[in-house]
Amino acid sequence: MKQRKSNTISSEQLCQLVVKGMQEKKGVDIVVMDLRDVKNAFTDFFVICTGNSDTQIEALADSVEVEVQKITNELPWQREGRLAKEWILLDYIDVIAHVFKKDRREHYGLEQLWGDAVITEIEEALA
Repeated sequence: MKQRKSNTISSEQLCQLVVKGMQEKKGVDIVVMDLRDVKNAFTDFFVICTGNSDTQIEALADSVEVEVQKITNELPWQREGRLAKEWILLDYIDVIAHVFKKDRREHYGLEQLWGDAVITEIEEALA
């Protein structure tokens, strides 16, 4: 099992920072999937959102990194998908952020794949 680099905040607090980063750039359909009680889960939370363009997808991922780094001084353990800009994944070990283009999100269906997770839909941030 991968170990967190730092235990400055809990996985719940880290999850909240990821959500905040997504809300800052108007991420759509943000959901938090609590995987802590799911057998064979390799992380505590997935946070998923949709962006409407390549530019927004990149901005969403950047915003998540800024919000997390501001509080924890940590960068993601791994980043995937920055070049294709269809599904950017930011792996913070205990929390994994997924920023999707709409068609890619529907195609991969993470919410259905991890159906045992407790899923919380996040209200859209007010302007």
